[in-house]
Amino acid sequence: MRKHILIAGSGFAGTWAAISAARAVTLAGKEAEVAITVVSPSANLVIRPRLYEAVIEDMNPDIKPLLDAVGVQHMPGTVTEIRPEAHQVVVAKADGKAVPMHYDKFVLAAGSQLFTPPIPGLQEHSFNVDQLENARKLEAHINSLSARTPTQARNTVVIAGSGLTGIEAAADMRGRLQAVLGDVAGIRVIVVEQALTIAPHLSAAARAVVEEALTECGVEFKVGAAVVSMNEHGVELSSGEFIECNTIVWTAGARAHALAAQIPGEHDRLGRLVADACLHAQGTADIFVTGDVARAPTDDLGNFALMSCQHAMSLGRVAGHNAAAELVDLPLYSYRQPKYVTCLDLGPWGALYTEGWDQQVSLVREDAKSLKREITTKWIYPPAPDREAAFAVANPDFVIVP
Repeated sequence: MRKHILIAGSGFAGTWAAISAARAVTLAGKEAEVAITVVSPSANLVIRPRLYEAVIEDMNPDIKPLLDAVGVQHMPGTVTEIRPEAHQVVVAKADGKAVPMHYDKFVLAAGSQLFTPPIPGLQEHSFNVDQLENARKLEAHINSLSARTPTQARNTVVIAGSGLTGIEAAADMRGRLQAVLGDVAGIRVIVVEQALTIAPHLSAAARAVVEEALTECGVEFKVGAAVVSMNEHGVELSSGEFIECNTIVWTAGARAHALAAQIPGEHDRLGRLVADACLHAQGTADIFVTGDVARAPTDDLGNFALMSCQHAMSLGRVAGHNAAAELVDLPLYSYRQPKYVTCLDLGPWGALYTEGWDQQVSLVREDAKSLKREITTKWIYPPAPDREAAFAVANPDFVIVP
């Protein structure tokens, strides 16, 4: 009977785990002995880093031809239950049937989901760009604003959170509103951040660039205040201020997919499983974790992978290779990704590119914007459905370096 590698998720980590696992099996000449299956609702890779954009075409490329080319099966469905002791998962198929599936090695690459605390009105009255369907809802809403009676609330967008997504959405938003409403007076884009500074996760030098860019893009800041409630008329802040608006975009962080909680072992505050150097879920046999569900050290200096496609792609390559390597007697790889960069789109101002965990500013404005376009329209997209070409960039120590 063929051994079975089962991968949950077809995002950046899942896709690259599948290609890397297939590469390892091929290197060992054991294609007839090992089967690889990816389980996800559809054979698409959603380009989540771009979902804040106004135009969201080609944001979910079809990876079925790629998976076919490298000998990986795709099963439409969703993993709903993990049974580590039985080496089994339960898959909910599109027809509603629940199907148990056996694995010899399991790779959890289910990604992350938007953090949604119990704020009154959040579910009913906010939009987000966490998933493609959410981005489409926001797009439809913005396009519908021109049919509303002109008011200050119609012309105001509040963005909750100034992480990378919040910043990029804010820098782009005035242009989106003007494209729909025309060059009307009174357009406001307001970023609400509960920390005392905008973009508190950035270095002082990078933050200064972001503040300059957002100011030039006409974005306002409300810092030191959190959103405490929202309704159809606007948002209330912890400061007591009420901002009238018809559009609220929630971008306040992410948490590991809920499936991670079903795997025994230590989890961090974001719900990620603590992984060893080879990306095993610690304390659990034959389960690997990768992408946004893995807390893995990138180096020996105390840095850990972030919830980003930058890290997910490399994490996926290592987890997929190692899952296969244990079945076909190849050496395992330790995950290492010491080079860290930030490339942040800042709308019509340009972009910001930093290098290192201390976020040293390397490029700004159009120079950074050109690199950002290269990364988000080419580098992070899946390779062509060519087996040899895909395998050439699927080795576990392959890293794209800007």
